[in-house]
Amino acid sequence: MIGAFACLLMAFGAVAQAADIEGQWARGDGNAKVRIAPCGTNICAVNTWIKPGTPREKAGDRLVMTIKAGADGVYTGKAFDPQRDLTYRITVTVTGDHMATRGCVIAGLICRGVDWTRIN
Repeated sequence: MIGAFACLLMAFGAVAQAADIEGQWARGDGNAKVRIAPCGTNICAVNTWIKPGTPREKAGDRLVMTIKAGADGVYTGKAFDPQRDLTYRITVTVTGDHMATRGCVIAGLICRGVDWTRIN
């Protein structure tokens, strides 16, 4: 999850701005679920469930995002994956119960996007 989410945030002025990004999300491929919530002055995505056999991911892995909310549910910034010691540039777009993440490394040369659905 974290690798995908990162391949999939600059500090928040106020955590309340992140309200629509917070919650439980299921990855589009069905292999992971994450909870997104404040963690200090940042936002964290923590794996709450990983489909058995999913490589390089486990429950409890987290991604620390330093993001800034923009217009129309778009968040931009950086994400740090402590499991892999990688920092990504990230864009997250939240529209209702849908979230699209796009993360890039190596000056934007390698990017990946992932779709998510909000769950209860």
